[in-house]
Amino acid sequence: MMPLTLPEPEPAAQMHSQRLCEMIRAEIDAAGGVIPFRRYMDMALYTPGLGYYMAGAHKFGAAGDFITAPDISPLFSDCLAAQCQQVLDRFDRPACLLELGAGTGIMAADILARLERLDCLPDHYYILELSAELKQRQQQTLADRVPHLAGSVRWLDTLEGLELHGVILANEVLDAQPVSRFRLDEDGLHELGVGYDPQGFHTVAMTASSALAQRVTELQAAIPEPWALPYESEFNPQLEDWIRLLGKTLAAGAILLIDYGYVRTEYYHPERHRGTLIGHYRHRVTEDPFLFPGLQDLTASVDFTAVAEAALDAGLTLDGYTTQALFLMGNGLERFYTERLEAQPQDALELAQQIKRLTLPSEMGDRFQVIGLTREIPPGLNGFQPRNQLHRLWPEGR
Repeated sequence: MMPLTLPEPEPAAQMHSQRLCEMIRAEIDAAGGVIPFRRYMDMALYTPGLGYYMAGAHKFGAAGDFITAPDISPLFSDCLAAQCQQVLDRFDRPACLLELGAGTGIMAADILARLERLDCLPDHYYILELSAELKQRQQQTLADRVPHLAGSVRWLDTLEGLELHGVILANEVLDAQPVSRFRLDEDGLHELGVGYDPQGFHTVAMTASSALAQRVTELQAAIPEPWALPYESEFNPQLEDWIRLLGKTLAAGAILLIDYGYVRTEYYHPERHRGTLIGHYRHRVTEDPFLFPGLQDLTASVDFTAVAEAALDAGLTLDGYTTQALFLMGNGLERFYTERLEAQPQDALELAQQIKRLTLPSEMGDRFQVIGLTREIPPGLNGFQPRNQLHRLWPEGR
């Protein structure tokens, strides 16, 4: 039974979801009745032509399911451009930007526009995009907003062979990577999988592998307080490989990862006993991962301690870690706000509301975190100067 607070999908969308459900059920049957949750999440989000991010439905903005910081205000991209300028200015050779998962393309357009005003345009602006539909939207956005700069944008299907001098940007990318789920209860440790019956998809407790048992033991050891049972949570099994690939791609420069998440001791705190996995559907948060497969976004918060550990293992340097609010302030948020206010005083109220959404702790200011990883450049990225919080990643020391 669908919750009354959720709008019912259009008939065409329901048929779309049904086709994806049939594919997932076929995979469950082929696997003997259950698949790991990470595989379900991967199919729900990334099945070609049917997965949430691979189909044609609008996802971003007021008409979609959620809104991101670049959609809220160009001030966000202004500040990212200022941080990119600091890095790009350190090269005496042409340097580039790479954006992973560029959404509607609005961040790319606004960053390029600001870098042009800063007289610091990159040699190329690369976009790695898996969705053909989103690539078309990005191309249209750039053509509409910065037509004279659109020619510098190059779309990639893979990072293989790319050796970048410059900056890699990923805003709300990590939260959409498939996660493995687990439950620890009186009967022991289980991996959580997905099965189905006439009522639909449902969670199934699977036998935990030795690798999962080791991961959970390591997580428990990092938490000062014991977990009360039952305890459910998740982790990103592809994080290490993904960070290693970024490290291989970055010859010199910086990687900026912006997402909602926690340090490990907060992520796996005993009070967070149901994990962080949620869905987004028509600007509503849901707790049912099996609601409208292909029409609902699925996300999990980021363990930034795990990101930092993977970066160090990949030979990258940790330059900084802080909240989104502090990062934006360190990159000239107040200056860009004043500039836009002077140019468009009639937008004073709207600009003030944008600032609040980007920086207030109750909005995105504290919930979203920024981590900066570097290679072969001097330390001291501007965004981490107001209050570098690297110490929070390992409160007890590493």
